Amino acid sequence: MKIILRIFLYTLASLVFLCVLIVFFGVSNTPDVPVDWKLSPDDVLRAQKILHEGAKTKPNEIGTIELSQADLSLATNYLLNRYTKGAAKIELKNKAVRFTVTIALPQNIILGHYVNISFKLGNEQPTYRPRLTKFKAGALLLPAKFAAFIIDTIIHNTHLNDYFILATRPLKSVDINEQRVIISYFSSKETRIHAGNMMTHSIETPELNIYQLKINEIVSKHDPVWRLSLADLLRPTFKLALERSSLETAIDENKLAINAVNNYVNHKEPKAFLTPTPLKNSNTYYPTYLYKRTDLAQHFISSATITATLNREVSKVMGEEKELSDANGGSGFSFIDLTADKAGTRFGELATSSPENARKAQKIMAEIKDYIDFMPDPRDLPEHINDAEFKARYESIDSAVYQELSKEIDNRISKIPLYQE
Repeated sequence: MKIILRIFLYTLASLVFLCVLIVFFGVSNTPDVPVDWKLSPDDVLRAQKILHEGAKTKPNEIGTIELSQADLSLATNYLLNRYTKGAAKIELKNKAVRFTVTIALPQNIILGHYVNISFKLGNEQPTYRPRLTKFKAGALLLPAKFAAFIIDTIIHNTHLNDYFILATRPLKSVDINEQRVIISYFSSKETRIHAGNMMTHSIETPELNIYQLKINEIVSKHDPVWRLSLADLLRPTFKLALERSSLETAIDENKLAINAVNNYVNHKEPKAFLTPTPLKNSNTYYPTYLYKRTDLAQHFISSATITATLNREVSKVMGEEKELSDANGGSGFSFIDLTADKAGTRFGELATSSPENARKAQKIMAEIKDYIDFMPDPRDLPEHINDAEFKARYESIDSAVYQELSKEIDNRISKIPLYQE
């Protein structure tokens, strides 16, 4: 028993030691990789194609994926920017993949502005899984075996273990050369189902149930003679978040509130374990409106959810990508919908960008009168623009005429007191 306890304490001490080293040596005011990397619609489509490449393989068959250095760089940066603001540089050399990663830290006066980490994965021969051959935190070079042991310990003792098993179990071999990485894997039906469930990114914790029940209460008391406004959902849920949270927990509570409202507005069923015996009339569903339109409420809260749980750049591009898709055979490009996307993105960013902003959002949203307090009136903007008309009038989303109208939308949002400094 003493030996087991001693091993546990040594492991814990090693974890603490590694964290201290990374903070001390890895944090800097200068990024190793510029973090001003921007997603374009083409980048998003290419990254999604790369990440879904494995879906082409039928269950119970051996599949192969070949990734170039550019493919790896794009996919890595896309995934990184789903969860934080950062950038990664990928290099293929000497049968190894070298990652140089910079992650931007929240504004602070104690630490630096960036965490810089670099590491190398590789093997001399194709093998089941490449091993860590180099690890650096800033200028500090750690022994590869020590770093690998600590990283494995962290993975296997946290929720990351589920993702690790999901990523490594299907692997048959990984071959790294100077031009590309060739991955062979076995695609089973069970793994694909499990992957689909895990990659549906949303907050699913028992705490979310508190906000789900609050929405049930709001809906059960709603007068069906009147339209259900998005403000009718956001005001009480953010008031609840204000009552439940402190400065330290405000961001997490806001994420829960936003996700709960999104679940209702977009009619997404929460997991069974989140839903105890429902309140009376909680199964009644009323469409939610912004400016007498349900689609605007859906666009707004969807963008807010993506930004709160993922990343602003991803939310921005997904909004424009959706409208461009609508222009080509759908309902047409809509600057009205785009306004709701932009406002939702701004709202999600404010509610989760810092503890101070999170509390500010709670206090203001708990007292709002109507949706004009968080969403400007977009009804005078053009919509239902088909692909040919869009190209004739705006050329592309990078053109001066499009950017001018986009900035006009941004200005309307910025004039709302909620979003002012």
